[in-house]
Amino acid sequence: MKVLTDDQVAHWRRNGFLHPFPLLDEAERQGCLDGVARYEAWLGDRINAADDLGCRTMPYIILPWAARLAQDPRILDIVEDLIGPDILVWTSTFFIKEARSPTIAAWHQDATYFGLEPMEMTTAWIALSEASEEAGCMEMLPWGGQWRQMRHETHVVENSVNRAEQMIVEGMDETGAVKMPLKAGEFSLHHGMAIHRSAPNQSGHRRIGLGLNFMPTHTKPTGSIPTAAMLVRGEDKYGHFELVAPPKAELDEENIAAHERAVTAYRDNYLEFEALHRQGAV
Repeated sequence: MKVLTDDQVAHWRRNGFLHPFPLLDEAERQGCLDGVARYEAWLGDRINAADDLGCRTMPYIILPWAARLAQDPRILDIVEDLIGPDILVWTSTFFIKEARSPTIAAWHQDATYFGLEPMEMTTAWIALSEASEEAGCMEMLPWGGQWRQMRHETHVVENSVNRAEQMIVEGMDETGAVKMPLKAGEFSLHHGMAIHRSAPNQSGHRRIGLGLNFMPTHTKPTGSIPTAAMLVRGEDKYGHFELVAPPKAELDEENIAAHERAVTAYRDNYLEFEALHRQGAV
């Protein structure tokens, strides 16, 4: 059943983002926040502070509540209108800004170092707490037609919410940038090549977001390192990725091992494409 209007789909094709969409009621949202608290208790630190890529990445492999979000029909029904009925989640990331913190994201495109084609990545960004302008919501720069890959550099942004600390390093017109505040429990969508940034969190609460990166099953990896994905709707007729299963239980040992393999492959693939982008090869 189609959920998006023709105008919404046209806006997506023209600009690369849509918002806001309702998702979680208060009980569901609190259940997710309780899951974050349990996870941080298990880590022994806040997710941001733990010096390990895996702590922030692909929680749907080890946390059932995150897997339920990745499989939530309220998200997938909308994503299907954009990329079709056979859907993988390829990665996922916690984007947390502590209260009154300087954490930012500079202008960037998420999928610059993903090594995927065709590029039909669609990210659902879920606000587990309010992501207002004061709290440092995302700001999008419309394509006004068609995206192109911009030139980036990594490890050049202080206090970055992105571990690669990347930013676009070529000139661009910032006219028409659109801020995308979200109420707690809402989500937005943006394309993997959408140009976006976010400001510091000047509010008195933690801004907790979870991004889920969806792609159609016909997407192909273009690098040398096999990576993993989870089938969340339809069927995978292509077998381009190692399929991982949803967790049997919270922090189950078998899924922790699968998570470590998937995160390691993701990291190594990302580093490969960082180098290729730096060389101008992609």
